[in-house]
Amino acid sequence: MAFTGNFMCTSFKQELLQAKHDFTASTGHTFKIALYTNSASFTAATTDYTATNEVANSGSYSAGGGTLTNITPTTSGTTAFTDFADITFTSATITARGALIYNTTTGGGTGTTDTVAVLDFGSDKTSTAGDFQILFPTADASNAIIRIA
Repeated sequence: MAFTGNFMCTSFKQELLQAKHDFTASTGHTFKIALYTNSASFTAATTDYTATNEVANSGSYSAGGGTLTNITPTTSGTTAFTDFADITFTSATITARGALIYNTTTGGGTGTTDTVAVLDFGSDKTSTAGDFQILFPTADASNAIIRIA
């Protein structure tokens, strides 16, 4: 098993302090999610998107994954958080063990692939000529995919 849980990448934490990621829904950066087989290997030290062990193109899924729709950051109590809208890859035959969220416009530039977070699905998830959907958790202080408490 190559995936070992869900985590924010260390480089992302540093880049937040350097103001290189903009999660504003209407004017922010472009974030993508790529899907991977169980052969992929990610650690907190992962800094960039990679095509190595990414699932094959199928249906509406293509190399590099899909573009995520940002949920504008907000706060609740002492926790700041942001999230993404659910995403569906249609007519896809996919077996994925996890995913990588990354920013394609870090620091206002273009063509970058700076990692944000690694997601472990816990087991292989499969679709056969159908929908492969990623459901993000509720966007609140206890559940949002990105939280700073």
